[in-house]
Amino acid sequence: MIYGLIIILLFIAELFYFRIADRFNIIDKPNQRSSHTKITIRGGGVVFYLGALAWFIWSGFDYPWFFLGLTAITIISFLDDVFTLSNRIRLAIHLIAVLLMCFQLGLFALPWFMLPIALILIIGTINAYNFMDGINGITAMYSFAVLFLLWWVNRQQPFIDERLLYCVALANGVFAFFNFRQKAKCFAGDVGSVCMSFILLFALISLIIQTCNPVYILFLAVYGADSVLTIAHRLMKRENIFEAHRSHLYQYLANEAGGNRLLISFSYGVLQVLIGLFVIQIAQEDAATQGVYTVLILGLLTILYVLWKRYLLKRYTTI
Repeated sequence: MIYGLIIILLFIAELFYFRIADRFNIIDKPNQRSSHTKITIRGGGVVFYLGALAWFIWSGFDYPWFFLGLTAITIISFLDDVFTLSNRIRLAIHLIAVLLMCFQLGLFALPWFMLPIALILIIGTINAYNFMDGINGITAMYSFAVLFLLWWVNRQQPFIDERLLYCVALANGVFAFFNFRQKAKCFAGDVGSVCMSFILLFALISLIIQTCNPVYILFLAVYGADSVLTIAHRLMKRENIFEAHRSHLYQYLANEAGGNRLLISFSYGVLQVLIGLFVIQIAQEDAATQGVYTVLILGLLTILYVLWKRYLLKRYTTI
């Protein structure tokens, strides 16, 4: 009953947001770096925050510092969608939000040199997740994959309030209804992809802390491989990695190769689920065995990326 009410309210809220976006011209106009060709509403991913808000109220205001950080990073990301803020302001709020998350997770108790490393990794991952939001359905499908894996582990060894996972999954379902289609009604925007990554990282780090096992970071292996290897490729080409681009493998598959965007997005999600289920199995092994399998997984993803990217570049471009 409660989940049914939540999903109805989320649908209503999303439709109401569309009216606001139409009125105030919160849209994505296609340009040479875009993978879409028509003007589309931006910021539909705000529904992710509303799903988390429903959980926060329902839970009796659990994890307050995490939710305060989520609120801060969601607001600044939404404002960036609307006005395009300076990088300094945006990164400053990201830092504050991540510090609040770290405080909630108890990371301030770690040796002093560990906190800066954690901040860099978390902020980097948030931005990588944001940059991967480039074609219809990819944020929704990949987020479903990670949420499913977190839920699967949580059923075996609880590490987080599962209602948070359910509420965010419902919000993701509402977003997917309008985004996972050939002609998307809306895009997630920075507000959506940043908000979702913040939630997923909070849950994932909670799992790693509870189990004292970093192997679960491979729940983000597919996005991680595409992001890191794309940055390496752009550095080799002497490009400014902070400028907008469409050089990710999934973008070449969708744009240069003309692949079905929904199939590509779905495939990214399925591949992550398969890797994640394997990770759940090897998490029971000793550290040395986990290390070998981790290298194997990342190595195979790297080979797949390099071979496929090289083929696409030779087949469809003159680079």
